[in-house]
Amino acid sequence: MEVSLWVLALSIFLCFFASGLASIENFHQAFPIVEPDPGHTKLRLAREGLEALERITTPIAAVAVIGPYRSGKSFLLNQLLSLSCYEGFGVGHMRDTKTKGIWVWGTPLEVEIDGTKTSVFYLDTEGFESVGKSNVYDDRIFALANVMSSVLIYNLPETIREADISRLSFAVELAEEFYGRVKGQDVAFEPAKLLWLIQRDFLQGKSVQEMVDEALQHVPNYDGNKNIEQVNQIRDSLAIMGANSTAFSLPQPHLQRTRLCDLNDTELDPIYVKKRDQLKELLAGVIRPKIAQGKLLTGKEFVSFLEQILEALNKGEIPSTGSLVEVFNKGILERCLKLYSERMAKLGLPLLELSLQQAHEASREEAMKTFDEQHFGRHHAKSSVAKLDEEILKVYKNFILANEYKSSKLCEALYTRCEDKMDQLQVLRLPSMAKFNAGFFQCNQSFEQECVGPSKANYEHRMAKMLGKSQSLFIKEYNHRLFNWLVGFSLVMVVVGRFIIKFFLIEIGAWVLFIFLETYTRMFWSAESLYYNSVWHFIVATWETLVYSPILDVDRWAIPICAIVAILILYWRCCGRRKHGSQWLLPMYNTKKGGPNRPRSD
Repeated sequence: MEVSLWVLALSIFLCFFASGLASIENFHQAFPIVEPDPGHTKLRLAREGLEALERITTPIAAVAVIGPYRSGKSFLLNQLLSLSCYEGFGVGHMRDTKTKGIWVWGTPLEVEIDGTKTSVFYLDTEGFESVGKSNVYDDRIFALANVMSSVLIYNLPETIREADISRLSFAVELAEEFYGRVKGQDVAFEPAKLLWLIQRDFLQGKSVQEMVDEALQHVPNYDGNKNIEQVNQIRDSLAIMGANSTAFSLPQPHLQRTRLCDLNDTELDPIYVKKRDQLKELLAGVIRPKIAQGKLLTGKEFVSFLEQILEALNKGEIPSTGSLVEVFNKGILERCLKLYSERMAKLGLPLLELSLQQAHEASREEAMKTFDEQHFGRHHAKSSVAKLDEEILKVYKNFILANEYKSSKLCEALYTRCEDKMDQLQVLRLPSMAKFNAGFFQCNQSFEQECVGPSKANYEHRMAKMLGKSQSLFIKEYNHRLFNWLVGFSLVMVVVGRFIIKFFLIEIGAWVLFIFLETYTRMFWSAESLYYNSVWHFIVATWETLVYSPILDVDRWAIPICAIVAILILYWRCCGRRKHGSQWLLPMYNTKKGGPNRPRSD
């Protein structure tokens, strides 16, 4: 019983192994090589289809068909491969798309190109603009087919529309960008041969080639219209494929399109059959082996190259509305502009104009470096950089205005503070040239150090004018106020020496000072001759030494000192007299004629 079970198990295993072997060896069918993820936003490799490619040891070439969904791409490929719908690529008659991702026909056509045996693969791609997918997904399919193929057939129904040109332009730019990223350097994109194929062509007049050439010509823009300029930029981006493009048309094969898979060549439109055979000859003449990094690709090398490209595509941040490079780069422009603004915002305004310009240049360089690392589309790189530079310049001008405003505000505050300081120095209790000069120097120094920015030059002129005026006014009033103060001081000391302290020497000294001041002024004809005399300079120097020094400012402490002196005198007059009796320390004014022990005279 056990032996029979083992035999049964071994038989089942051999059956599965044989069937698996048969499926691997049967390459006469279509295989998916790139599949969408469940969300139809990214692409992933399908190993089954890659095995069909890896087994090829000769150089390979790929013919890919792209275009809108339900435009007859799969049927076209079957016609080129001389296969029926039931043995070739799946063809659906429903309104939803049949092909998902990118499929390859497992059996390549063996041809000899320039003496080199080449295996030609045909690729079917999922049609774009179908329901339930994002534009991001379509863009990746479009770009990937562009990079993979040696010949790119752009299958379009009936005619060429502006949207078709825009989409192709975007795909070419996208493919070129990611191709350069895989190479690791900014190299020229190796474009595929582009074939504009117009299906169901019924238009009369111009040939298809004339129609394509006319559609790709620049639109006159005499008024500088931005929309027309954008249309022309789209055409510029196709310049990389311009020399490698051609146009071809196919009439409708049969009026009953739903029966196409059941019809043979004898039942199809003879004109269509003739044109289809011409298309095959055209393709045979333009197909070239796929070259990457300067060498022909075999099957394994092609798969490795495809893996790198797909990884780069899936990592790229492609927006959901992708048809123009300007739209594609919009988010990158905004991020770079935000980076510049954030760096500039960290500056503590106001700054010197040179410092602000240096910060602007450093921030701009950083933003440009980031843009160079992330932007897409080499043909529009200059225009994109110019646009970013224009936006940065606008932000920089705002910072210039903000710097001027804050500089003006700061310098105005410093000017006002210095002006108030000068006004205070004009009305000192005890006039002191040394204190005025110290305040003058401190005010001028703080202004020079703290006032920065573009407004400094203007406020320096105002500051110098205000300080000069204040200095002249103080010097003019200084000598006159000092003279009056000394005269008043001498009279006060006369009263103090006579009635309060009652010290004769103080009174005499005060009278001498008063008489000297009154008689000294009569010796000169003018105030200038008085105030510029050496004797007056000595008086001023002595006064300045007594009134002001960096350690003690008598003007600030004048009232407290006077109050303390008055309290001491009052204390001495009241308490000192009781303690020492009626004996006078200053006997000059003692009213007693004699002491108690003095002998009485007759």
